[in-house]
Amino acid sequence: MQTASRTPEQKQAGLTTARILLEIKAVNFRPEEPYTLTSGWASPVYVDCRKVISFPRARTTITQLMTAAILREAGYESTDAIAGGETAGIPYAAWISQQMGLPMLYVRKKPKGFGRNAQIEGEMKPGSRVVLVEDLASDGASKVNFVNALREAGAEISHSYVVFFYSVFPGALKSLNEIGVHLGYLANWWDVLEVAEQDGLFDKRKIDDVRSFLHDPVQWSKLHGGRAE
Repeated sequence: MQTASRTPEQKQAGLTTARILLEIKAVNFRPEEPYTLTSGWASPVYVDCRKVISFPRARTTITQLMTAAILREAGYESTDAIAGGETAGIPYAAWISQQMGLPMLYVRKKPKGFGRNAQIEGEMKPGSRVVLVEDLASDGASKVNFVNALREAGAEISHSYVVFFYSVFPGALKSLNEIGVHLGYLANWWDVLEVAEQDGLFDKRKIDDVRSFLHDPVQWSKLHGGRAE
């Protein structure tokens, strides 16, 4: 299942990000022992974007690519603050807000339960136009909680960006589309597969298994003990 067509600039950003993630070994191909994602799907592949925090040159490049995507797609003077979701989105919010010269916020998964009982940390004026940034998305559902929290606090939010989007599961963007939020991303599994093949990083059997998953993820998940619909 391929995603919608991208511009040459978006495609190049995807390949660059994929190469970085492969180089720092944030990508794992394990078809013989599938991963179970938080959404319940079984997957032969897994990416850990948290590893980026330990690689300064990698994170600088990814920050620059994410910033360029936000400016290109959300607008040059249309964002008042950058928010990161607890916990993986927090470092990305810090780097991107610094790059863009904007205030940073972070969103808790739920109110902290004491003191101000806040779910949004940082200072945000009502009506602020906020972009939510995260490390990755498989089906977008986890972003809805963060978006709702920001809106309840008075933010205007119509854009969310991630470093990596699985982009293979059916209805992956439905939950975000229903609340009027566009999900932008840098890389997906097709980018990773392309770079992995070009550079000969995995044996043919693993590559073929991953390609099989990408073409029919629901059936692959069902056959490997994961979610089937």
